[in-house]
Amino acid sequence: MNAAELSILHHALVGAAEEMGEALKRAAFSPNIKERQDYSCALFDAKGRLLAQAAHLPVHLGSMPASVAAVLRAIKLKAGECAIVNDPYEGGTHLPDLTVVAPVFAAGTLIGYTANRAHHADIGGASPGSMAPQADLMAEGIVIPPAVLRTSAGALTDTWKFILANTRTPRERDGDLKAQLSACDRGATRMVEVRSRVGGAAFLRQCKSLFAHSRALMLANLKRFRPGVYEADDFLDDDGAGTRDIPIRVTLTVTRQKLVFDFSGSAPQVRGGVNAVLAVTQSAAFYAVLCLCNPRPPINAGCFECIEVVAPDGSVVNARRPAPVAGGNVETSQRIVDVCLAALAQAVPGVVPAQSQGTMNNLTIGGAWHDGRPFTYYETIAGGCGGGPASAGASATHSHMTNTLNTPVEALEHAYPLRVEEYSIREGSGGAGEHAGGEGVIRRVRVLSRAQFALLAERRRRAPAGAAGGTSGAPGVDRVIRKDGSQESLEPKCQGELRQGDAIEIQTPGGGGWG
Repeated sequence: MNAAELSILHHALVGAAEEMGEALKRAAFSPNIKERQDYSCALFDAKGRLLAQAAHLPVHLGSMPASVAAVLRAIKLKAGECAIVNDPYEGGTHLPDLTVVAPVFAAGTLIGYTANRAHHADIGGASPGSMAPQADLMAEGIVIPPAVLRTSAGALTDTWKFILANTRTPRERDGDLKAQLSACDRGATRMVEVRSRVGGAAFLRQCKSLFAHSRALMLANLKRFRPGVYEADDFLDDDGAGTRDIPIRVTLTVTRQKLVFDFSGSAPQVRGGVNAVLAVTQSAAFYAVLCLCNPRPPINAGCFECIEVVAPDGSVVNARRPAPVAGGNVETSQRIVDVCLAALAQAVPGVVPAQSQGTMNNLTIGGAWHDGRPFTYYETIAGGCGGGPASAGASATHSHMTNTLNTPVEALEHAYPLRVEEYSIREGSGGAGEHAGGEGVIRRVRVLSRAQFALLAERRRRAPAGAAGGTSGAPGVDRVIRKDGSQESLEPKCQGELRQGDAIEIQTPGGGGWG
């Protein structure tokens, strides 16, 4: 294939994945999916290799191949069927992320798979929202191994009923799951159309060429990295269950042919839910490398043949069942990115920016309307990005492993018995430097009915570091403001009760300054 043909194929496949996302967003019921766009979509070849992905969430996309592989090991999918999985130890990441996988057939021949992952605002467990700090995987929510969700005849299986029976918001889950099925169907239609333009044999050859092209571009990028061995470390604030200052360490070995990220110095898995499974650790390492690629290769399985991740079994970066993992996907992934970028900065000097906020500031609030209808609100909250060699850091922006939006105030107040009293830039939270770090945000939400809340956050004790002489950004601050005006400071990982009229305020970290 020549360059034009490669580009046309790549963008056609990416376009199909992007259209899957649009179908999912428009059909979804929950604000977390239709407003915040907390979902990701991708296409895979007939062997389950990543073929193309939409520009969605890095933490979803880099780990989704593990979900597809788990489904293919367990089930031989027939035309029309769809499978689901969320088990972190069978290809999942954390329990609220439900991954749906469907085969794609053309003229009776299997040509690939479509898959999408969406974060559901409640998937059962001990606390509303399924994201509260827990010391047990089963307390985090229901665990779904690879299972058929829709038959070849189009009927929904008992797995569907099981999911709805174990969530506080079954109507919302029903709508979101149907949106995921529709997204897979849309992707399949487009994938068949792309194949039909060139024919079956040519499509296989072109996909093979696309993998080879991405691998060649990644090898070309490695020539910009100085060969050697580089080390970096950083710490999680705590696990919410009594363990503080949890180290994550990496040794990066750079050669002209390969990058090896070795996390052997990292902490053993902990009691609280900040453990990450291997797929999340791999996803963070892949993302960090792709950030430094210029030109960036088409993202598919060929990119990652030159990257190896070593993570000891039973560690906080490769946890063993039944360790809880809700925060591993959202918080530990961010710290893994920080240490990977710190190591890469030594191999590619003068390119890597200061640290961004390094957290997703996960907030869940759940309860019932005055008429008894249940609700669960989940949101990750933006913060400051690190300043870089060329410019200041962006303010009030989701960074690194998340790529979601905020929930618009109007949508939030329409969907839940909540009132947003403040949503503003947190002035002065960005680190100083030649190029300042971006500012965090202040978000204060008051509950209009009795509710439970949970917070899962980082960078409250250790601030995002500056680079090249820049200063650190401000750490995050969280508090409950009672109806009578009294205030209570919150730990980074906690849960509690909110009485009608109480408010919770999240002040997110700023980014580090550069220079």
